[in-house]
Amino acid sequence: MTPTREQMRAWFDTFNRQYFNGELPLPRLALGNSRTRLGSMSCRRRRTLTGWRLSDFAIRLSTYYDCTEREMQTVLLHEMIHYYIAWKGMRDDAPHGSVFRSIMNRLNTRHGWDISVSASMRGRKTAAPHNDRRPRLVLALENSRGECFLTVVNPRYAAQLKSRLKNAADATQRAWFVSTDPFFSDFTTVRSLRARKVKREVFDEKIACGTMVDI
Repeated sequence: MTPTREQMRAWFDTFNRQYFNGELPLPRLALGNSRTRLGSMSCRRRRTLTGWRLSDFAIRLSTYYDCTEREMQTVLLHEMIHYYIAWKGMRDDAPHGSVFRSIMNRLNTRHGWDISVSASMRGRKTAAPHNDRRPRLVLALENSRGECFLTVVNPRYAAQLKSRLKNAADATQRAWFVSTDPFFSDFTTVRSLRARKVKREVFDEKIACGTMVDI
């Protein structure tokens, strides 16, 4: 199945009440197309006078693989455990250490879940392709060796990225454009200079079909 953010929100609210005493504030919930992981929890870490402060929590589920509703919910619970540990300021001895495993084992034993420390992507069936035509801001780059790269950029970081490009001596061609091509649906939306290498014909085609913009 491919959940919506509304379904994600409903699952989060239910699990928060049932398993975390309703203590977790709603984080940013998002869907992505990661091929390397089924889910992730992230946050911003800032140093203050009293120590480290965590903020901007986000949980993301990948829709790249064909997962059942139960599997998606299990991944969400895995990430909610990470979120709970971080939000409560609990210290663990590893990313999936004794604190994480204690909560995981409680949910598995008492509530019948099958949460695991990690999940293998090997042999997983990919989800059916979907016609995702959301507009995306794309940066096209070519280096001095003629290699071509495309990346989808978070619009809020476009100006910052453009400024960094001034010092990127090997970027001989730079083009910014908006595209609704489903080709870009599995690209990670970046805030830093990371791009995917593509063939010349793909590079030229995507630029030609995009709407050029000034950043």
